[in-house]
Amino acid sequence: MAKIYTDNEVSLDPLKGKRIAVVGYGIQGRAQALNLRDSGLDVIVGARKGSSYDLAKREGFDVFPIGEAVSRADVILYLLPDMVQPEVWGEVERNLRDGSTLDFAHGFTIHYGLIRPKETVDIVMVAPKAPGAAVREEFLRGRGVPALVAVHRDATGEAKARALALAKGIGATRAGVIETTFKEETETDLIGEQLVLVGGLMELIMKGWETLVEMGYQPEVAYFEALNEAKLIMDLIWRYGMKGMLERVSVTARYGGLTVGNKVIDGEVKRKMRMYAERVVSGEFTKEWLKFYKEGNIEELMKRISEHKIEETGRKIREIIFREP
Repeated sequence: MAKIYTDNEVSLDPLKGKRIAVVGYGIQGRAQALNLRDSGLDVIVGARKGSSYDLAKREGFDVFPIGEAVSRADVILYLLPDMVQPEVWGEVERNLRDGSTLDFAHGFTIHYGLIRPKETVDIVMVAPKAPGAAVREEFLRGRGVPALVAVHRDATGEAKARALALAKGIGATRAGVIETTFKEETETDLIGEQLVLVGGLMELIMKGWETLVEMGYQPEVAYFEALNEAKLIMDLIWRYGMKGMLERVSVTARYGGLTVGNKVIDGEVKRKMRMYAERVVSGEFTKEWLKFYKEGNIEELMKRISEHKIEETGRKIREIIFREP
């Protein structure tokens, strides 16, 4: 069973008297910086000149160039996007002090060896399981989003205590923090994105919509069935679990779902899922992604989605649903 830490088990004391530098004031960096400051901790921001630098200034932080922020800090939250982290790493590495703690929100660059911090610093991870906006919103409501915590290297003897204190500072221990490893977090995150959360759900919705339209049903009606109501069902699953969702839909929906769903999403689909999951574990996906990042164009890949007829239908539906009263 996983070890889960809650609020009353964790103290902020390991961070008292420490200066925290949040490197990257994007969606996740901004949320964590604000939450840590509101928790009474000493927080500065490291950013390059531009919109995020200016925003951090306006929101009351002392903002420095990345290298200087790192040199001033005892704990560094390295919250730049995965593929930007190696590009900026030299600036960070030159200014890392012995005995400092380097924290990540995702284990990608450490697990795949894209950056290799020196042996004299802690390497930890606090990975909120929600986008930055939710991390901030839930904190302000007095709640928190769950997170994963891991220690890759304990150079100081305080790595785990500091990581848990960071988790408490951003509000994650209010919801529960699960102990994991960089390997487990990185691989499950990539596999989940590809098979279910981004790739799987999107393709399931589009193919369901295509099937209905090809059978002669109106695109707008198909949109509601295949996409719009998917959100409502997911909300029920999120709140009540699979069984709880089934208890809250019609008996007809319950019977149809239980008898047909596993015939569509069957063993062959699971076999393909395993095949692509193994590409993540072997590092094959990462090699492909690194090559594409340097040579490819993500907008070209997105054309298939942006030009899909479901998007045309969806724009019309969303204009009606979300129009201002």
